[in-house]
Formats: sequence, structure tokens, C-alpha cells
Amino acid sequence: MSEEKLRSTIHDLMPQAQRDLASMVAFRSVHDAEQFPPEECQGMIDFLVDTFRDLGFQDVRGYETPDGSQAVCGHRPGPPGAPTVLLYFHHDVQPPLDDAAWDSPVWELTERNGRWFGRGAADCKGNIAMHLTALRALGDDLPVTVKIVGEGSEEQGTGGLEAFVPENADLLRADAILVCDTGNFAVGVPSLTTSLRGMTKVVLTVRALTSPMHSGMFGGAAPDALAALIAILATLRDERGNTTVTGVDASQRWDGARYDAERFRADANVIDGVDLLGDAVADMVWARPTATVLGIDCPDVVGSSAAIQGSARARIELRIPPGTDPAEAQEALIAHLTAAAPWNVEVEIEPEAEGAPFQSTLAGPGFETMRAAMHDAYGRELITQGQGGSIPLCAVFAETFPDAEIMLMGVEEPLCLIHAPNESVDPTEIENMALVEALFLERYAAAVAGDA
Repeated sequence: MSEEKLRSTIHDLMPQAQRDLASMVAFRSVHDAEQFPPEECQGMIDFLVDTFRDLGFQDVRGYETPDGSQAVCGHRPGPPGAPTVLLYFHHDVQPPLDDAAWDSPVWELTERNGRWFGRGAADCKGNIAMHLTALRALGDDLPVTVKIVGEGSEEQGTGGLEAFVPENADLLRADAILVCDTGNFAVGVPSLTTSLRGMTKVVLTVRALTSPMHSGMFGGAAPDALAALIAILATLRDERGNTTVTGVDASQRWDGARYDAERFRADANVIDGVDLLGDAVADMVWARPTATVLGIDCPDVVGSSAAIQGSARARIELRIPPGTDPAEAQEALIAHLTAAAPWNVEVEIEPEAEGAPFQSTLAGPGFETMRAAMHDAYGRELITQGQGGSIPLCAVFAETFPDAEIMLMGVEEPLCLIHAPNESVDPTEIENMALVEALFLERYAAAVAGDA
């Protein structure tokens, strides 16, 4: 099919893409039975199974993974001897957080100011809509074998698919893997993500007293567990905001696209007059470690009493760049937190999770095909960017399928506000990225044959 015909067909399919996305957003598919009924995740799985079957995929079903989630897998055979492309997505979503902070219903796709709003509209159901649109546009004209794998617990980080992949390598084996859970640098700027930070996460508990004590009678001499916790957490950054975990290198530089400071301020919703942290933005968010305090257990301001706290705890996340071993980083973080504890307070540190960073290569028939597809779809050259977030599964893919080309792409540009209230997607990104994917699937077999 000609590029012009594909572009026109995809444009005509956009109302169907909106209906697909509306159906998916309506499922409250948070993989957490304490927050939402498991039937919501099952409904989403049933939708995927039925929809991909309608598109000619075989053996489509949900496979149980070790964390209790289901991975939706299936395949659509290409001609004999054709290369195989694996399309990745996840079908679970983040919880809505504060429902009152949303300007439209959380679980109802709403069009406003040219964007489509709803939880999961971008992350990652917008990428599923992109896959479906590309496949519908190609119809029977599919010169490659296509496999799908849809993760069911990505947002919870419980590693179900990471354990599933090595045990089911033949089910998922492919020559090229499109990990569609990232996006472009900005709307209209075609981008491949070539670097992902890994992470480690721990819960730190500080104990100083067997119970809270009256601050007037005992304050001054009695050790304050909350104050001790604050002192420990303050050692994770220097005065300029650079992460300072002893034993973790924080000097790396990013050698790809730069991230303009003013654009970042807008993308990150930084309040006017508040300083950015550290050095160049791209170095800070893509190439260096970052320690973040994710939560603190302590009394709320409303209802708090005049008491010294006997114990307090915090969840701490350390994002790590490629080249850093996650196990070593976790050990360094634990040692740093332990050493920073004042007044001989008791410290307990519980490791929660870790994930390896990832670095892709920019060579091979898949990359060259993707480069051309993005150029033709957007009319400009692609850029390469890093991603501050983590997708530990990419490292698992690389270990399990060392010969596969792994490319990260998608519809999740910064204005999407993924993980936040008022998540949205720009429908032009679904349309253009569907064209990118369709062009890639149409051309990849010829590129592999020419490279042989």
C-alpha cells in the first residue's frame, strides 16, 4: 500500500480509534484488588482478546503471570520465512489519585481543547489504540509475523511479566520488539527513546521512643524520630539539588538531544520563580541518578498533637542510569541511609523493588526502517532521547532475546500528564504514530532481506 493510501486510511480510522480508546478508558483496570474490583481488569483483558481476534490474531488469550496479573498474548502469521515483530503494551493503569482534581470524569474519555482526557488515555491505552489503528489500516497486507504482549501489572511494578518472559521465550521470540510505552519529545517531534533509568526502592523506618511523648515535658532531650528521618532524607541531595548517595556516580552526561530549560519548566509544571535543580536538564533527568522521597508516614497537620514522634518512616526511590548495577545501587542506598542516621536512632530498611536500566543500539535494519518511517510520517528526522522513568522489562527482553532490535516509542509526550490527574492524549500523536508503525510493519521484511 502506498504511503499516501496508508495515511488516508489511518485518518479515516480515527473515529474508530476514539471509540476503541473510549471503551478501554471505561475499564478501571488498576491491578490492585484493594482499590478496584478484579472484574475491571478482566473486562479490559476480554476487550483485548476479542478485538485482536477480530483483527486476525490467533491463540489470543490471557496468560497468568507470577504476580497474579494476566499477559495478553497472540500472533498473526506472516508469509513463510517472514521476520517477526513483537508489539508491547500494558493494559493496567495508575489509580486516579484525587478524583476532585480532574476536570472531567476519570473513566470517561472526554474531548477538550483538541485532546482526549481520561485515565490511561495515553499511558498506555493510547498506545493500544495506536496498535489497533495501524493493524486495521494494513488489513491483510502484512508482510511480517506480528506478535503481541500486553502486560497487566506494569504500573504496580510487581514484575509479573518480567518473570513470565524468560519462561515463555518461544511464545514471544521476535526479530524486532516495539516497546510502546514512551512517546515523543514533544507533539510533532518524532522520537526514539534509547536510554532508560533503572531504579531501586526501599522503605526506611526510624525508631527513637517506644511511644509518642508530650513535647512540652520531654522535648529538647528526647530524640525525635521524625526529626531524625528528616535529617537522613536531607543528606540525599546537596544544596543545588544534585543527588548525593555515597557510592553512586552522579557525574554522567547526556550526549543526545538537549532539553531546553524553559520547555522543561512548562512540561514539569514548575511554579514561576522556583529554581530547577542541578545542571543541564537532560543530564539530570536522563543520565544521572535521582533520589526521590515518595511518601512519609507521620501525623497529619490537621489533628496533630503536641507530641514527639517515637517512630516515622519513608519510601525512597533511587533512579539509576545505564551502567549502574541496581543491586549495587540498592546496597549503596541502604548503607548511605544507615550511616546518615543521627543520635543512634534505630534504623530498619526494607528493600521493595529494583529494576535494571536499559540502553538500546542505533544500528540494524529495524532502526533504519524506523528512522525512515518516522521521517515519512512526520516530515522531519527523528531525535533520540532518554527517559527518566524505568521499564525493567526492557532489560529482560534484551537478556532473553539478545539478537532482537528493541525500540521504544509511543504517544506519551510530556503534555499527557501521565500518572497525574487530567491525563490526556493528543489524537494527532495516535494518528501519526499509527502511520509510523504501519510503515514499519510494511517495510521491515524488505529491510531484513536486504540486510541479509
